[in-house]
Amino acid sequence: MIKTFTQDDVIRYVYEETSEEESLLIEDALMSEPDLMAFFLDTLELRALMNRIERQPRQQTLQNVFDYSRKYTPSPSA
Repeated sequence: MIKTFTQDDVIRYVYEETSEEESLLIEDALMSEPDLMAFFLDTLELRALMNRIERQPRQQTLQNVFDYSRKYTPSPSA
């Protein structure tokens, strides 16, 4: 039986969520299916770009949290 791999399988492979046996089968599929290989290369590039994203909250959001924490008084224990 020939297994057809999907883009979801490739994504799992990129994120190392496949078994060794499945990884080998996906690698074989990548070598024989140009469209799947193109998707794999695009996915690798996107993963690398996403790993470089740095997100920071707006200053106003931080200020709201700080203001709230300064005003917070814990309720007495029962």
